[in-house]
Amino acid sequence: MDKSILDMVHDSAKDLRAAGVMKETTLREFDVLCLPPVKEYSAVQIKGIRTRVKASQGVFAAYLNTSKSTIQKWEQGVKKPNGPSLKLLNLVAEKGLEVLA
Repeated sequence: MDKSILDMVHDSAKDLRAAGVMKETTLREFDVLCLPPVKEYSAVQIKGIRTRVKASQGVFAAYLNTSKSTIQKWEQGVKKPNGPSLKLLNLVAEKGLEVLA
């Protein structure tokens, strides 16, 4: 079974909406609850992600739409990724750089 329990519940909610017994606004609220949590990473973990995908700091920065100096600061622990950068970092950690290509 490839689907998680949450995926199955979400499919059921979509079916309820299609059957007319769930409001569209309720389904949208449910969709938000089903979003995966965004994980925060330490400086060591960020560097580990980058080295695992075999990217230089410059290439990694280009994929994440940020600067090389920002990647350096993340890896030194001077700054932490947030917002869209953190979400992209989560995607790369889970699925590799290919997901952003």
